[in-house]
Amino acid sequence: MAIITLTTDFGLKDHFVGAVKGAILSEIGSVPIIDISHQVAPFHIHEAAYIIQSSYKSFPNETIHIIGVDSELSPENRHIAMYLDNHYFICADNGILSLLTNEIKPEKIVEINIHGRFTSNFPVLDVFVKVAAHIARGGTLEVVGRTITELKEMTELRPVVLNNDSQIIGNVIYIDNYGNVITNITKKFFEKVAHGRAFNITARTTKIGKIFNKYSEAIDFEIPANQQREEGGKKLAIWNTAGYLELAVYKSNPLTVGGASTLFGLDFRDSVSIEFKPEEIKP
Repeated sequence: MAIITLTTDFGLKDHFVGAVKGAILSEIGSVPIIDISHQVAPFHIHEAAYIIQSSYKSFPNETIHIIGVDSELSPENRHIAMYLDNHYFICADNGILSLLTNEIKPEKIVEINIHGRFTSNFPVLDVFVKVAAHIARGGTLEVVGRTITELKEMTELRPVVLNNDSQIIGNVIYIDNYGNVITNITKKFFEKVAHGRAFNITARTTKIGKIFNKYSEAIDFEIPANQQREEGGKKLAIWNTAGYLELAVYKSNPLTVGGASTLFGLDFRDSVSIEFKPEEIKP
């Protein structure tokens, strides 16, 4: 049985999420519908891209992912369906899928062309659900669209390497529920440039010289608890589960003392740099 996931900026106050789920059930009966997130900031395609990239691999092959963020049809915002890495994705061609296609080549992309069958100002409900139901019933993408090869890309938030590989400049692409700051610098990209060199991460006035693989590695549990958060620094950097560089504050509460975003003064698009020490280059 097919699984359908929903990632939207609809929030939970209004009827939109419930209406989409009802339409799916009306089309194909009993089917698992999984909410990935409905709290994407309105029209924030970068947040949506990070969330879907970080989550889709946890689902079984042939899962159908509906992404309802900035999805209104326009001459600059066509609708697409894509088959990539044994998963289906249905969304607007606004750059959301470019994080996926940067690393994995899609097997099939179509521009959806069934809009003439409906009168709609709610494409997720009226168009995306129809496409998802068609796929769930075993239909092919070519029936609901024409084959294309190019997608819109989000090139402005890719990390860059400067000064003869001595510096990486990245940007904040996401801030999570804990106030942790996720950058667009992946572990794979970092290791390609680092070559084992020592480094300093700089984000405004914050400097960090080590990257951990999990939060608790920054804490020395052999010392008294009231001193632990200062050991290795209250602030820390990790490679998160999605493989991105994340800046955090150990067990900080954004609702009280603040998270990394507020304490470091970082927001979406702000720059984060990594400077390598050339004298540390290993043969």
